[in-house]
Amino acid sequence: MTTNATIPKWDAMNQAFLTQSVADYRGQLEAYVSKQGDAPDPEEAYDRRLEAWPFELLPSLEHVVRMFALSPFERDLLIWAAGIELDGGFAKMFAQAHGDPHNPFPTFSLALAVLPGSHWSALSPEGPLRRWNLLIFRDTPSLTGSPIRIDERVLNYLVGVSHMDQKLLGLVRPVSGAEGLLQDHEQLVLTIAAAWSKTFDFPAVPVVQLCGSSIGTTRGVARAICRQLGLSLYIIDAGSLPHDPREMELVIRRWHRESILSEAALMLEMSSGGPPDANRNNIIDRFIENLPGFLFLASADRYPQKHRPLLSYDIDLPRMEEQHALWHSILGERDDLGKGDLMNLAVTFNMTAETIRGVCAGALGMRDAAPEGEEPPELFRALWDTARMQARPRLDDLAQRIEADADWEHLVLPADQKATLHRVVDQINHRAQVYHNWGFASRSKRGLGISALFAGPSGTGKTMAAEVLAATLDMDLYRIDLSSLISKYIGETEKNLRRIFDAAETGGSILLFDEADSLFGKRSDVKDSHDRYANIEVSYLLQRMEAFRGLAILTSNLKDALDEAFLRRLRFTIDFPFPDRETRVKIWQRIFPEGTPTRGLKPEMLARLNVAGGNIRNIAMSAAFLAARDHSPVTMKHMLEATKNEYKKLEKPLTTSEIKGWT
Repeated sequence: MTTNATIPKWDAMNQAFLTQSVADYRGQLEAYVSKQGDAPDPEEAYDRRLEAWPFELLPSLEHVVRMFALSPFERDLLIWAAGIELDGGFAKMFAQAHGDPHNPFPTFSLALAVLPGSHWSALSPEGPLRRWNLLIFRDTPSLTGSPIRIDERVLNYLVGVSHMDQKLLGLVRPVSGAEGLLQDHEQLVLTIAAAWSKTFDFPAVPVVQLCGSSIGTTRGVARAICRQLGLSLYIIDAGSLPHDPREMELVIRRWHRESILSEAALMLEMSSGGPPDANRNNIIDRFIENLPGFLFLASADRYPQKHRPLLSYDIDLPRMEEQHALWHSILGERDDLGKGDLMNLAVTFNMTAETIRGVCAGALGMRDAAPEGEEPPELFRALWDTARMQARPRLDDLAQRIEADADWEHLVLPADQKATLHRVVDQINHRAQVYHNWGFASRSKRGLGISALFAGPSGTGKTMAAEVLAATLDMDLYRIDLSSLISKYIGETEKNLRRIFDAAETGGSILLFDEADSLFGKRSDVKDSHDRYANIEVSYLLQRMEAFRGLAILTSNLKDALDEAFLRRLRFTIDFPFPDRETRVKIWQRIFPEGTPTRGLKPEMLARLNVAGGNIRNIAMSAAFLAARDHSPVTMKHMLEATKNEYKKLEKPLTTSEIKGWT
């Protein structure tokens, strides 16, 4: 058996095997040119060398012969073409055989005359020599008289030099790396490798579809499968496949040849998202159906099977327990980490192994790079902040991130509502203990997501409450306008929602779904397909909220319009009442920042305005701009002008009793 220790010896003997084969066939040609006819039979010498070969790994020349099913005559043509590149005397013999010093190349007509076992089928476009571009026939009027050259990739393979086919560079690239495989995926790797090993004949190998949202995890699983089978792994992007059928056929043939020479598998990576593209799908179908050999299909969603056998497997992110074990294996026992810190990270953030390793490296680097003289951040704080940053990029493209800088002091709500918000914080902070330490998660994975409904008129503080939660929990807040996600096309609303939740699965975020009234409503009798699919859309949203690892919040202006059956599936329901006069006084007392100069403002008088907190904020900000224009502190005069403008916008009459005594 060939081992790493014997590879240098194999390299030397492989070179000697090829060199001697070329020399034997040159001797045959010399005898033909000199008319002596007494040269040793090169085919017999070739067979003797092959019988004496000491390694399990065949010489490169014989490997090409067997893998591409070359006949002895086709093998001899290949040796001829290799000979003129490796042996200067060979080219001289060809020129003499042709009687033309300007034609030092083998030709098919000369091969028919000199080589035994010659056959015309070797010249066929579907024969292995031309089909796999092992040999290149120059474009001349006479095909049989065309000079024959060996393809550069094939020549380098014969001499033992391994490299990617130059015509595939930029289209196909290798996948490297040797990270340890997670326990969750070990059995899956063995299962898929066993399935492929049962169908080792290239045309019969089924496509293996790996469905998962993490490209890094999918590549890691595919790489582990290839290691089991002794294959290398390359990837190609679906978007880079050629559209022209002839170019597609050339790429397929080039890769098939490369997969044989390199003993490689290919992964076709399909990007998710975007509208359906029938032309793109046709190109992908053509590639999958016509590419022989080991092929992975990597996608977030399942690709429909056509004619070629296809095995589909879901590549899930590691379980929370395994993520916790990975955090612990990387960081170990540390004095600068609390007992539950790593569990808190594992519960909050849902990450791949590669991302967890990256977060740990980034956090440790953040501490090491702290400016001299400054206290480095606490390790848990560095880990948390780094993990949050890794979760942001995907969601930033799909939703509006709100910088949460509000605190409990800014939030003016009745005591009961504030107490419920504090209970939301408590449940988020103690999920690890209740779900995992106390075993609730082992009973059922359903309903572990923490969801809430904030119901009340516009401007009553629903968004501010979400900001306060985000600031308290140190999580990112993303606002999603549900009305913009709803599509009249069946199934499109669910796809839009899935993109949001899939992007947020890395954790560390709060999803605030505004305008829930646009999707929710009292459940009515199903009268047509639109009613049925509307209920499906609501059910899908609630299902994803129940499984979401962060906090999902719905806002509604019309709680009474919501179906009670749906309300029962939400963990919290908080009513945000229209503020009474006493509450409005408190809001006015806190509405201006400390840095805003004011003079003579009277919150009790301002509270006579029968408006919600959002309108109060608008009036205060407008008054501040008016005061800045006048180079003056904010006064009741400015408040009056700002109030009139706000009431005009609301198309609401401003009564004398509301502004009595202001100025």
